[in-house]
Amino acid sequence: MSASASDSAARIGALRGEILADPDNAQAVALGQQPLFAASPASRVVIIGQAPGLKAQALGKAWADPSGDRLRSWLGVSEDEFYDADNFALLPMDFFYPGKGTSGDLPPRREFAERWHPRILAELHAVTLTLLVGVYAQRFYLKLPAAATLTATVRDFASVLPGRMPLVHPSPLNFRWQAQNPWFEADVLPVLRSRVRAALER
Repeated sequence: MSASASDSAARIGALRGEILADPDNAQAVALGQQPLFAASPASRVVIIGQAPGLKAQALGKAWADPSGDRLRSWLGVSEDEFYDADNFALLPMDFFYPGKGTSGDLPPRREFAERWHPRILAELHAVTLTLLVGVYAQRFYLKLPAAATLTATVRDFASVLPGRMPLVHPSPLNFRWQAQNPWFEADVLPVLRSRVRAALER
């Protein structure tokens, strides 16, 4: 590892400490939760999702659930490849499980990504592809208007290539969406796999 990469790795480690010490995260930390993100100065692909689910948070491992299994299938990568931070940086919109709402998990806190993502991304010098998984990541990074729909954004994925690519969330609960939008598997996934493989093999 070069000196600059070593310095970046040290800064990423220091940021983890800052996140743990942030009073805004005190409640989660008091419950024994760790910030679920992974990043390396050598990361090639960044995956920006929503927030950890309860199972992933309990295991201390992002995307360690059926959604993660489906995502890895979409990407065409093995579990070992996926959890190698030199391949994939995993940066959800909130690094802590947000809690349960009346109709499922609560959304990620609005200010979290704005506060922490830029400082982490500044240390990632090899990234060529950012995957925006779900509407929260897409609205934040693509600056979409409130009226923009996830379906339209994902269908228009070519407009933000080559550096970014929007995806629907791979939750098994989205099976109806995928059944109603067969173009996703036919048109989007082949491009996704090709772009991911090209990024990893640079």
